[in-house]
Amino acid sequence: MRKTAIVVGAGIVGLATARALALKNYEVKLFERNHRAIGASIRNFGMIWPIGQPDNELLYERALMSASIWKEICNEAKIWYEETGSLHLAYNPGELKVIEELAEIYKHRQYQFLSSDIITRKFSVVVEDSLLGGLYSNQEMIVDPREAIRTIPNYLREKYGVEIFWNSAVVEISYPSVFTDDREFNADEIYVCSGADFETLYPSLYSSLPITKCKLQMMRLAAHSNRIGTAICGGLSLVHYKSFSAAPSWNELNAYFQNRYSEYLKWGIHVMVSQNQAGELTVGDSHEYACEHDPFDKQFINNLILIYLKKFAKFADETVIETWNGIYPKLTDGRSELVIQPEEGVTIINALSGAGMTLSFGLCEQIISKKNFTLLKSSTL
Repeated sequence: MRKTAIVVGAGIVGLATARALALKNYEVKLFERNHRAIGASIRNFGMIWPIGQPDNELLYERALMSASIWKEICNEAKIWYEETGSLHLAYNPGELKVIEELAEIYKHRQYQFLSSDIITRKFSVVVEDSLLGGLYSNQEMIVDPREAIRTIPNYLREKYGVEIFWNSAVVEISYPSVFTDDREFNADEIYVCSGADFETLYPSLYSSLPITKCKLQMMRLAAHSNRIGTAICGGLSLVHYKSFSAAPSWNELNAYFQNRYSEYLKWGIHVMVSQNQAGELTVGDSHEYACEHDPFDKQFINNLILIYLKKFAKFADETVIETWNGIYPKLTDGRSELVIQPEEGVTIINALSGAGMTLSFGLCEQIISKKNFTLLKSSTL
């Protein structure tokens, strides 16, 4: 007899969990409180971003696994994606030194140092003035998160028979039962993947955890007539991603930015640009940390992002056609994810700290296969 599982939340973590369970021949029910996922999973660049993950804790390997799964799903479900790679640019000696060091440190990842001449010949939107070079990786890919998160549930239903309950808020769990506002469901295993809405279920547990929420601001620019060729990042991204801190000169560069761009770092701003299938440009982002956030965007943050974008990228039409913000949960103790068992038979998977698109498929595959992760009991915290 097949085992049964219930997954709460149809964002990227919930979808990845449902897929991993279905592959193990579970009978899966997926519950989403809205008529579609509308949280952080659709409010991001759509970047699957191995370059940002460090070698320790097997996070880089997990990111590569996720990228492989993404490609499999996109090909089967006919979801647009582009294997763009990524390009981190250097416009001052400190940035150049870090990029050169990273190219050497991460030889096993086959990163390439590109000269300014090669970059400007290959990527016409890159600003030439003062460009010193760049770090190129061919491992990153882009999806349209709005399309992907909308399409994957149907793919899971059609391929694996996952039963999906939209507009069904889970209000209580008491293993083996899951309660919505009007029904009770039972399962052998229950997985809670509720993202930033983590106070609804097990609120007393969450109040004891080292967890907060991050608000990011992003924008979309008008369609660019040609493909930009890669995902492009300015120097501030070199002090944002954990993997880059392996460079011996990273602290020196960080100190330089603290001195010259303190307002940017205060609001967690680093600037990147990717392109969707329609040619539109997604630009961001910022990082504000608090347990509660106001719902309004700060225009000065968007202005800072656009000012910095002009330092390394140029587009014929820079009209802003959309702005938005997203909120995701983040652990404050440095851990890369929260995987915890609040009661027997129930597992919470949450707080991938902004790397959900990059890590979820690999992480959930490992969790369901019981590989390379530590399941915490709530009593151990």
